[in-house]
Amino acid sequence: MGNLKGQLFVWVWLLALSTAATAADRVDEIVRAAMQRQKIPGLALLVARDGKIVKVQGYGLANVELQAPVRPETLFQSGSMGKQFTATGVMMLVEEGKVGLDDKIAKYFTDAPASWNEITVRNLLSHTSGIKNYTEGQLDYRKDYSEDELVKLAEALPLDFPPGEGWHYSNTGYLLLGVLIHKVTGKFYGDFLQERIFRPLGMTSTRVMSEADIIPNRSSGYRLVNGELKNQEYVSPTLNSTADGSLYFNVLDLAKWDAALYTEKLLQRSSLEQIWTATKLKDGKLTGYGFGWFITSVGGHRIYEHAGAWQGFSTGIARYVDDRLTVVALTNLDEEHAEPMDIIHAVAAVYNPDLALPPKKK
Repeated sequence: MGNLKGQLFVWVWLLALSTAATAADRVDEIVRAAMQRQKIPGLALLVARDGKIVKVQGYGLANVELQAPVRPETLFQSGSMGKQFTATGVMMLVEEGKVGLDDKIAKYFTDAPASWNEITVRNLLSHTSGIKNYTEGQLDYRKDYSEDELVKLAEALPLDFPPGEGWHYSNTGYLLLGVLIHKVTGKFYGDFLQERIFRPLGMTSTRVMSEADIIPNRSSGYRLVNGELKNQEYVSPTLNSTADGSLYFNVLDLAKWDAALYTEKLLQRSSLEQIWTATKLKDGKLTGYGFGWFITSVGGHRIYEHAGAWQGFSTGIARYVDDRLTVVALTNLDEEHAEPMDIIHAVAAVYNPDLALPPKKK
């Protein structure tokens, strides 16, 4: 009997190994096929369960000119994936009583126009302020702006709708939240995040972008022009330091971030639940967005996710919280051509077929 049990254990163990290998192979097929189809130079992938790494791998090239491969350590620009860190930083200040979610932002921006009188911190976090997206306006991407100049630029923008009565994705709101953190703490928002989030979690590579610093493992961003790969376009260094999405990170650090979100290391559970609750408009309609995260589902399985894109990079994270499964894909190709969220959703379905999304309508 003992020998039979031993044989059964070995069989189950071998089956588990075979299943894991099959899943890993299938993931590799999905990623490589998508990279070829979308002409993505390089991609870093993370799959985690219960806050532990299941698969972490680099594919393709971090730098095409140098033929440098992507590795798990390779740094990518965050794009709007950085908003979840800004939102967490603000919620830390809320827990400390230094900021109120329903504070009017004129409390912090004393020269604010009258149109901002009813805008709250909550509105900024949830994209319900009505403030236009500054990146879609008269912004000169080659000009260096001071923090005050960016605020004045935002203050000059008209509202798309009265606060709380609509939803429109606005980088302006998160730009202002970074300035708010600075005003409340006296620290540049990037230093605040470093002190309160990145260092405590051991996210040793995550940081605000810098063109001047020597940064190990930094990848290059690319765009496609008439099907030909080109380097990322120049953007003023000051526009690479705002709180709406100007971080470098890698999949190893994001694994630590994901693990922390299952705990109360950073925020109390009640604060996390606020972050992951879809905001209601004044008419009661749900927006599908919390604070720094899109709130959605597939087949009854909840998903907290966010994509990012900036300067030749496209990124994404999806946390399937009911399945305790997280998938991250970081790419170094512009958002017009790379679709990291599609890759993420396809990879998640390998680990749980119930997470498969219906085919896109053509």
